[in-house]
Amino acid sequence: MSHLHHHHGPGHAHHHHGPAEGGAEPSSAAEAFRRLGPALALTLGFVVIEAIAGWYAHSLALVSDAGHNLADAAALGLSWYAIRMARRPAHAGMTFGYHRVGILAAFVNAVTLVVIALGITWEAVRRLHQPAAVHSGVMIVVAAMALVLNVVISTWLHGGRHDLNVRGAYLHMIGDALAAIGVIVAGAIVMATGSVLADPIVSLLIAVLIFASSWGLLRESVTVLLEGTPAGLDMARVEETIRGVAGVQDVHDLHVWTISSGLIACSCHVLVEHARTGDAQDVLHNVSSELGHHFDIWHTTVQVEIDRCESSGMYCDMTQAPTTRVSGEE
Repeated sequence: MSHLHHHHGPGHAHHHHGPAEGGAEPSSAAEAFRRLGPALALTLGFVVIEAIAGWYAHSLALVSDAGHNLADAAALGLSWYAIRMARRPAHAGMTFGYHRVGILAAFVNAVTLVVIALGITWEAVRRLHQPAAVHSGVMIVVAAMALVLNVVISTWLHGGRHDLNVRGAYLHMIGDALAAIGVIVAGAIVMATGSVLADPIVSLLIAVLIFASSWGLLRESVTVLLEGTPAGLDMARVEETIRGVAGVQDVHDLHVWTISSGLIACSCHVLVEHARTGDAQDVLHNVSSELGHHFDIWHTTVQVEIDRCESSGMYCDMTQAPTTRVSGEE
Protein backbone atom coordinates (compact mmCIF):
# COMPACT_ATOMS: atom_id res chain seq x y z
CA MET A 1 0.00 0.00 0.00
CA SER A 2 1.30 3.45 -0.82
CA HIS A 3 2.31 5.90 1.89
CA LEU A 4 1.44 9.57 1.79
CA HIS A 5 3.81 11.96 3.54
CA HIS A 6 2.35 15.15 4.96
CA HIS A 7 4.38 17.90 6.64
CA HIS A 8 2.38 20.31 8.74
CA GLY A 9 3.61 23.49 10.32
CA PRO A 10 7.23 24.29 11.08
CA GLY A 11 9.69 21.43 10.80
CA HIS A 12 11.21 22.09 14.21
CA ALA A 13 9.95 23.59 17.42
CA HIS A 14 12.17 24.56 20.34
CA HIS A 15 11.22 23.78 23.91
CA HIS A 16 13.33 24.93 26.84
CA HIS A 17 13.06 22.78 29.91
CA GLY A 18 15.16 21.59 32.76
CA PRO A 19 18.85 22.06 33.30
CA ALA A 20 19.69 22.41 29.64
CA GLU A 21 17.62 25.54 29.32
CA GLY A 22 19.41 28.36 27.64
CA GLY A 23 22.60 26.35 27.40
CA ALA A 24 23.87 27.74 30.68
CA GLU A 25 27.14 26.31 31.86
CA PRO A 26 26.84 24.48 35.20
CA SER A 27 28.31 26.61 38.00
CA SER A 28 30.50 23.76 39.26
CA ALA A 29 32.15 23.30 35.86
CA ALA A 30 32.53 27.07 35.49
CA GLU A 31 34.23 27.26 38.88
CA ALA A 32 36.52 24.37 37.94
CA PHE A 33 37.42 26.21 34.72
CA ARG A 34 38.50 29.31 36.67
CA ARG A 35 40.78 27.18 38.82
CA LEU A 36 42.30 25.07 36.05
CA GLY A 37 44.73 27.82 34.99
CA PRO A 38 46.39 28.30 38.41
CA ALA A 39 46.37 24.52 38.93
CA LEU A 40 48.18 24.03 35.62
CA ALA A 41 50.86 26.59 36.50
CA LEU A 42 51.48 25.05 39.94
CA THR A 43 51.66 21.53 38.52
CA LEU A 44 54.13 22.42 35.76
CA GLY A 45 56.37 24.20 38.24
CA PHE A 46 56.37 21.23 40.57
CA VAL A 47 57.07 18.75 37.74
CA VAL A 48 60.42 20.46 37.16
CA ILE A 49 61.29 20.35 40.87
CA GLU A 50 60.26 16.71 41.28
CA ALA A 51 62.04 15.51 38.13
CA ILE A 52 65.30 17.14 39.23
CA ALA A 53 64.91 15.73 42.74
CA GLY A 54 64.15 12.23 41.38
CA TRP A 55 67.24 12.31 39.18
CA TYR A 56 69.39 13.49 42.09
CA ALA A 57 67.95 10.87 44.48
CA HIS A 58 68.10 8.06 41.86
CA SER A 59 64.48 7.29 42.81
CA LEU A 60 62.30 5.64 40.17
CA ALA A 61 59.25 6.18 42.36
CA LEU A 62 59.96 9.91 42.47
CA VAL A 63 60.63 10.12 38.73
CA SER A 64 57.46 8.07 38.11
CA ASP A 65 55.51 10.51 40.21
CA ALA A 66 57.03 13.39 38.24
CA GLY A 67 55.89 11.70 35.03
CA HIS A 68 52.44 11.27 36.48
CA ASN A 69 52.45 14.95 37.44
CA LEU A 70 53.43 15.86 33.88
CA ALA A 71 50.41 13.88 32.68
CA ASP A 72 48.38 15.81 35.27
CA ALA A 73 49.58 19.06 33.72
CA ALA A 74 48.55 17.82 30.26
CA ALA A 75 45.18 16.75 31.66
CA LEU A 76 44.61 20.14 33.26
CA GLY A 77 45.60 21.94 30.06
CA LEU A 78 43.33 19.76 27.92
CA SER A 79 40.43 20.21 30.32
CA TRP A 80 40.87 23.98 30.33
CA TYR A 81 40.98 24.06 26.52
CA ALA A 82 37.98 21.72 26.19
CA ILE A 83 35.77 23.85 28.47
CA ARG A 84 36.83 26.98 26.59
CA MET A 85 36.01 25.36 23.24
CA ALA A 86 32.64 24.06 24.48
CA ARG A 87 31.58 27.66 25.09
CA ARG A 88 31.87 28.48 21.39
CA PRO A 89 28.51 28.77 19.61
CA ALA A 90 27.23 26.21 17.13
CA HIS A 91 27.35 27.04 13.43
CA ALA A 92 26.55 25.47 10.07
CA GLY A 93 29.72 23.39 10.09
CA MET A 94 29.34 22.24 13.73
CA THR A 95 25.61 22.06 14.41
CA PHE A 96 26.08 20.58 17.89
CA GLY A 97 28.78 23.09 18.74
CA TYR A 98 32.02 21.91 20.34
CA HIS A 99 30.66 19.86 23.24
CA ARG A 100 32.53 16.72 22.15
CA VAL A 101 35.90 18.46 22.64
CA GLY A 102 35.57 17.70 26.35
CA ILE A 103 34.98 14.01 25.63
CA LEU A 104 38.01 13.89 23.34
CA ALA A 105 40.08 15.51 26.10
CA ALA A 106 38.89 12.87 28.58
CA PHE A 107 39.81 10.12 26.10
CA VAL A 108 43.29 11.56 25.51
CA ASN A 109 43.81 11.89 29.27
CA ALA A 110 42.86 8.25 29.82
CA VAL A 111 45.15 6.98 27.03
CA THR A 112 47.99 9.12 28.39
CA LEU A 113 47.55 7.55 31.83
CA VAL A 114 47.74 4.06 30.35
CA VAL A 115 50.94 4.86 28.43
CA ILE A 116 52.57 6.34 31.55
CA ALA A 117 51.59 3.27 33.58
CA LEU A 118 53.17 0.97 30.99
CA GLY A 119 56.38 2.99 31.06
CA ILE A 120 56.56 2.90 34.85
CA THR A 121 55.95 -0.86 34.85
CA TRP A 122 58.74 -1.48 32.35
CA GLU A 123 61.28 0.54 34.34
CA ALA A 124 60.16 -0.88 37.69
CA VAL A 125 60.69 -4.45 36.47
CA ARG A 126 64.16 -3.48 35.27
CA ARG A 127 64.94 -1.92 38.67
CA LEU A 128 63.84 -5.09 40.44
CA HIS A 129 66.54 -6.97 38.54
CA GLN A 130 69.10 -4.16 38.83
CA PRO A 131 68.46 -2.27 42.11
CA ALA A 132 69.88 1.22 42.44
CA ALA A 133 70.74 3.19 45.57
CA VAL A 134 68.29 5.98 46.39
CA HIS A 135 68.26 9.01 48.70
CA SER A 136 65.28 8.31 50.95
CA GLY A 137 65.27 11.71 52.63
CA VAL A 138 64.86 13.56 49.32
CA MET A 139 62.12 11.11 48.30
CA ILE A 140 60.10 11.76 51.44
CA VAL A 141 60.39 15.56 51.39
CA VAL A 142 59.55 16.00 47.70
CA ALA A 143 56.73 13.42 47.81
CA ALA A 144 55.23 15.24 50.80
CA MET A 145 55.25 18.45 48.76
CA ALA A 146 53.59 16.60 45.87
CA LEU A 147 50.92 15.25 48.20
CA VAL A 148 50.03 18.73 49.47
CA LEU A 149 49.91 20.14 45.94
CA ASN A 150 47.67 17.38 44.58
CA VAL A 151 45.29 17.49 47.54
CA VAL A 152 44.87 21.26 47.07
CA ILE A 153 44.21 20.98 43.32
CA SER A 154 41.88 17.99 43.79
CA THR A 155 39.85 20.06 46.24
CA TRP A 156 39.64 22.84 43.67
CA LEU A 157 38.31 20.47 41.00
CA HIS A 158 36.02 18.44 43.26
CA GLY A 159 32.88 20.46 42.49
CA GLY A 160 33.14 19.92 38.72
CA ARG A 161 33.92 16.18 38.78
CA HIS A 162 30.46 15.26 37.36
CA ASP A 163 31.64 16.69 34.03
CA LEU A 164 33.49 13.86 32.25
CA ASN A 165 36.20 16.23 31.05
CA VAL A 166 36.83 17.79 34.47
CA ARG A 167 36.64 14.35 36.06
CA GLY A 168 39.54 13.25 33.86
CA ALA A 169 41.72 15.98 35.37
CA TYR A 170 40.31 15.31 38.86
CA LEU A 171 41.21 11.60 38.65
CA HIS A 172 44.71 12.52 37.54
CA MET A 173 45.18 14.60 40.69
CA ILE A 174 43.64 12.02 43.03
CA GLY A 175 45.80 9.29 41.51
CA ASP A 176 48.93 11.37 41.92
CA ALA A 177 48.08 12.21 45.53
CA LEU A 178 47.88 8.49 46.25
CA ALA A 179 51.11 7.93 44.31
CA ALA A 180 52.83 10.56 46.45
CA ILE A 181 51.75 8.65 49.55
CA GLY A 182 53.32 5.54 48.02
CA VAL A 183 56.60 7.37 47.43
CA ILE A 184 56.62 8.56 51.06
CA VAL A 185 56.07 5.00 52.25
CA ALA A 186 58.85 3.73 49.95
CA GLY A 187 61.23 6.38 51.23
CA ALA A 188 60.41 5.48 54.83
CA ILE A 189 61.03 1.78 54.14
CA VAL A 190 64.37 2.52 52.47
CA MET A 191 65.36 4.77 55.36
CA ALA A 192 64.34 2.20 58.00
CA THR A 193 65.60 -1.02 56.38
CA GLY A 194 68.13 0.03 53.75
CA SER A 195 66.33 -2.11 51.15
CA VAL A 196 66.13 -0.22 47.85
CA LEU A 197 63.65 -2.74 46.44
CA ALA A 198 60.85 -0.72 48.06
CA ASP A 199 61.38 1.94 45.37
CA PRO A 200 60.51 -0.20 42.29
CA ILE A 201 57.84 -2.13 44.21
CA VAL A 202 56.03 1.09 45.08
CA SER A 203 56.49 2.19 41.45
CA LEU A 204 54.64 -0.94 40.34
CA LEU A 205 51.84 -0.17 42.79
CA ILE A 206 51.66 3.36 41.35
CA ALA A 207 51.37 1.87 37.85
CA VAL A 208 48.50 -0.38 38.97
CA LEU A 209 46.82 2.63 40.57
CA ILE A 210 47.14 4.61 37.33
CA PHE A 211 45.66 1.71 35.33
CA ALA A 212 42.73 1.44 37.73
CA SER A 213 41.97 5.17 37.70
CA SER A 214 42.18 5.43 33.90
CA TRP A 215 40.08 2.38 32.95
CA GLY A 216 36.67 3.78 33.91
CA LEU A 217 37.43 7.11 32.25
CA LEU A 218 38.66 5.40 29.08
CA ARG A 219 35.61 3.13 28.88
CA GLU A 220 33.13 5.94 29.46
CA SER A 221 34.75 8.34 26.98
CA VAL A 222 34.87 5.62 24.29
CA THR A 223 31.19 4.83 24.93
CA VAL A 224 30.27 8.49 24.41
CA LEU A 225 32.38 8.77 21.25
CA LEU A 226 30.71 5.62 19.87
CA GLU A 227 27.31 7.11 20.80
CA GLY A 228 26.51 4.23 23.12
CA THR A 229 23.61 4.25 25.55
CA PRO A 230 24.36 6.51 28.55
CA ALA A 231 25.51 4.59 31.61
CA GLY A 232 22.68 3.68 33.97
CA LEU A 233 19.90 4.42 31.46
CA ASP A 234 17.26 1.67 31.20
CA MET A 235 16.23 1.62 27.54
CA ALA A 236 13.31 -0.74 28.23
CA ARG A 237 11.93 1.81 30.70
CA VAL A 238 12.43 4.65 28.20
CA GLU A 239 10.48 2.70 25.60
CA GLU A 240 7.77 1.87 28.13
CA THR A 241 7.47 5.53 29.13
CA ILE A 242 7.04 6.66 25.51
CA ARG A 243 4.41 3.97 24.87
CA GLY A 244 2.59 5.15 28.00
CA VAL A 245 1.99 8.63 26.53
CA ALA A 246 -1.66 9.13 25.61
CA GLY A 247 -2.22 8.62 21.89
CA VAL A 248 0.98 6.62 21.27
CA GLN A 249 0.38 3.16 19.80
CA ASP A 250 3.97 2.13 19.24
CA VAL A 251 7.57 3.41 19.16
CA HIS A 252 10.49 2.28 16.98
CA ASP A 253 13.90 3.51 15.78
CA LEU A 254 14.58 4.61 19.35
CA HIS A 255 18.10 5.97 19.90
CA VAL A 256 19.57 7.59 23.00
CA TRP A 257 23.14 8.87 23.15
CA THR A 258 25.34 11.37 24.96
CA ILE A 259 26.48 14.52 23.18
CA SER A 260 28.62 15.61 26.12
CA SER A 261 28.58 15.30 29.90
CA GLY A 262 25.10 16.17 31.15
CA LEU A 263 23.69 16.56 27.62
CA ILE A 264 21.73 13.49 26.47
CA ALA A 265 19.89 13.31 23.14
CA CYS A 266 17.08 11.05 21.95
CA SER A 267 15.44 10.38 18.61
CA CYS A 268 12.52 8.08 17.88
CA HIS A 269 9.51 7.38 15.67
CA VAL A 270 6.12 7.13 17.35
CA LEU A 271 2.89 5.82 15.83
CA VAL A 272 -0.20 7.77 16.95
CA GLU A 273 -3.86 6.84 16.84
CA HIS A 274 -5.40 9.72 14.92
CA ALA A 275 -4.58 11.85 11.91
CA ARG A 276 -5.61 15.13 13.49
CA THR A 277 -2.77 17.64 13.64
CA GLY A 278 -3.75 18.74 17.13
CA ASP A 279 -3.40 15.22 18.51
CA ALA A 280 0.03 14.81 16.93
CA GLN A 281 1.23 18.11 18.40
CA ASP A 282 0.08 17.03 21.85
CA VAL A 283 1.93 13.73 21.47
CA LEU A 284 5.11 15.58 20.47
CA HIS A 285 4.94 17.79 23.53
CA ASN A 286 4.06 14.99 25.93
CA VAL A 287 6.75 12.59 24.72
CA SER A 288 9.41 15.30 25.04
CA SER A 289 8.14 16.29 28.47
CA GLU A 290 8.11 12.70 29.77
CA LEU A 291 11.65 12.06 28.54
CA GLY A 292 12.88 15.23 30.18
CA HIS A 293 11.22 14.78 33.55
CA HIS A 294 11.86 11.03 33.94
CA PHE A 295 15.27 10.63 32.31
CA ASP A 296 16.72 14.16 32.15
CA ILE A 297 16.70 13.97 28.33
CA TRP A 298 15.98 17.50 27.15
CA HIS A 299 17.18 17.32 23.54
CA THR A 300 14.65 15.19 21.67
CA THR A 301 13.79 14.61 18.04
CA VAL A 302 10.47 12.83 17.57
CA GLN A 303 9.02 11.74 14.24
CA VAL A 304 5.28 11.19 14.43
CA GLU A 305 3.78 8.60 12.10
CA ILE A 306 0.00 8.74 11.79
CA ASP A 307 -1.70 5.42 11.08
CA ARG A 308 -4.57 6.77 8.94
CA CYS A 309 -5.38 10.02 7.20
CA GLU A 310 -8.97 10.99 7.87
CA SER A 311 -9.46 12.60 4.52
CA SER A 312 -8.28 9.75 2.27
CA GLY A 313 -8.26 6.69 4.50
CA MET A 314 -4.70 6.00 3.35
CA TYR A 315 -1.65 5.53 5.52
CA CYS A 316 0.57 8.54 6.00
CA ASP A 317 3.06 10.07 8.37
CA MET A 318 3.90 13.52 9.63
CA THR A 319 7.35 14.57 10.76
CA GLN A 320 7.87 17.03 13.61
CA ALA A 321 10.93 17.44 15.77
CA PRO A 322 10.73 19.34 19.06
CA THR A 323 14.21 19.98 20.39
CA THR A 324 15.96 21.76 23.19
CA ARG A 325 18.60 24.30 22.30
CA VAL A 326 22.09 22.92 22.84
CA SER A 327 24.45 25.05 24.90
CA GLY A 328 26.05 27.62 22.59
CA GLU A 329 23.41 27.41 19.84
CA GLU A 330 22.38 30.61 18.21
